[in-house]
Amino acid sequence: MKTKKTENKKQICYRFVKKNMTSENGSMEWSLNKWNKFNGKLKCCESGLHASLRPVDSLNNIYGNRWFIAEYRGKTNKQNDKFCASEMKLIKEIPIIVVKRFALFCAKQCLKNYTKKYPDDNRVSECIRITELYLDGKATLKELSAAWSAARSAAESAAWSAAWSAGSAAESAARSAARSAAESAAWSAARSAARSAARSAARSAQNKELLRLIKEYAK
Repeated sequence: MKTKKTENKKQICYRFVKKNMTSENGSMEWSLNKWNKFNGKLKCCESGLHASLRPVDSLNNIYGNRWFIAEYRGKTNKQNDKFCASEMKLIKEIPIIVVKRFALFCAKQCLKNYTKKYPDDNRVSECIRITELYLDGKATLKELSAAWSAARSAAESAAWSAAWSAGSAAESAARSAARSAAESAAWSAARSAARSAARSAARSAQNKELLRLIKEYAK
């Protein structure tokens, strides 16, 4: 991919860092609102400061357990759902509640596929309902765990692939809701839910919802 130079305007992107504010690969240290610079030749996946332009793509590149809105400038080199830049800084951390709510959204995206195939089986819809109640502080972890197990069983017994995706997404949403901010597994659970839901809804809808959630919670 060709290396380009960005215009002199604010360029927003999204990236992960480790809990100690260093890059997963390499020893780069990060601080809020402080520009980091890379002076060598840019090559995506090999060298440079990496990020994604869309939050939904960033969930495909989870390298760390803290998620940030970032800004980049200077030269860039792009590849598929990520890019690298010569200069980048972290602007604002995205709280874990965003990914939990997003996982729930993804499960809802493909619920209709399950209910259409199995109209008398409410395990998936019940898991989604309990997950939402849990996130609102109206259900216990014990109730969530029971719903999670039921949704997993539903996914394992589903004969139709789209129905399996619905059960898998619901189970992932519940799993994500139960994770703490310190666990990168929460991000992976959301990614799993998004991939399961991708067959029933466009990625653009997922990205739109992520942007809405980030605006609401990353204040």
